[in-house]
Amino acid sequence: MILILFGPPAAGKGTQAARLKAKHGIGHLSTGDMLRAAIAQGTEVGKRAKAIMDKGDLVPDEVVVGIIGDRIKQDDCKKGFVLDGFPRTVNQATALDALLRERNLGVDVVIVIEVDEAALVKRVETRANEARVKGEPVRPDDDPETFKKRLGVYKAETAPVLPYYEAQGKIKRVDGMKPIDNVTAQIEGVLKGTKPRKSWFG
Repeated sequence: MILILFGPPAAGKGTQAARLKAKHGIGHLSTGDMLRAAIAQGTEVGKRAKAIMDKGDLVPDEVVVGIIGDRIKQDDCKKGFVLDGFPRTVNQATALDALLRERNLGVDVVIVIEVDEAALVKRVETRANEARVKGEPVRPDDDPETFKKRLGVYKAETAPVLPYYEAQGKIKRVDGMKPIDNVTAQIEGVLKGTKPRKSWFG
């Protein structure tokens, strides 16, 4: 089964992806982790990515998709995988579809973790204030202004990917403001009603 977890920063995608990996024995594909691994392993795509990053430029979509193409050949993806943090744009979504079509595959379901963005901002502000009271440094992820900028980028660049998958009938939504275990249960409910496409993994 091939899943995409979708939602704004701090929606809990990484937590739920890790749980899916543990329960179903599928790969957890995080683009940041994959880029670092490809560079460390010295793959051809990794070398291209490193040269681009060393110049301070953004890694283009075709390089990221190439890294995903290499990554899904690994053993932990034999039963499928969950994508966390990708695709971020419509161009990336179309490139991912093309990659999967080459293998007679496709995305089975896109699970949108819906959250109250104002509540997320408040949560981040609270954590930042608590750190300051304790005399501790504020983590970069907990800096309210940085977080608001990340939310803005998400709404401007990534949220437009949703209509692309809605047109394919692949969107399922869960309430991300519920406790973590409840969100997990909602996701499992979605998976029970999803029939995976034929897999080349066997």
